[in-house]
Amino acid sequence: MEQVPVENRVVTQPFIAGGCLIKKDDRFLLVQENVAEKGSWNHPAGWIDLYENIIDGAKREAEEETGLKIKIVGFLGVYSLIKKSARTGRTVHAVKFIFAAEPVTENIQLDPEEIMDARWFTLEEIKKLKADGVLRDHDIIDAVSHYLDGKIFDPTPIGYYREQL
Repeated sequence: MEQVPVENRVVTQPFIAGGCLIKKDDRFLLVQENVAEKGSWNHPAGWIDLYENIIDGAKREAEEETGLKIKIVGFLGVYSLIKKSARTGRTVHAVKFIFAAEPVTENIQLDPEEIMDARWFTLEEIKKLKADGVLRDHDIIDAVSHYLDGKIFDPTPIGYYREQL
């Protein structure tokens, strides 16, 4: 079945997001938001569409936000994040599936309507973003730490799904 973009986002209940932690050398690619939580730094991520495979969705979001072609190399974990939205002031609950990835291409091309900037950061630089109050979510540091600790799992079982229509 063909995927259907989520048009009516309901944030009064948990929602599913997919994202990638893209590593090159000893650095991780973060994007600076231009819409939600404008100015904050995040790993490339977004909502999973209806009928979309979670791995495909995470890869799609990363490629849309960075312009890079990427390769998924593993699964880092499921991160449950409950916080107040900086934009609306409402409490939101994202359940994020984060995958480890590597760039296949080099040229970053941003969609300026969605992303202001993209840069490669070390873990220490990401921690400084948090201290400066410009890191979007605290679980980004957890995901980077898991990556560096080698806690990367086979993504194959995560990507499995079966339609029951």
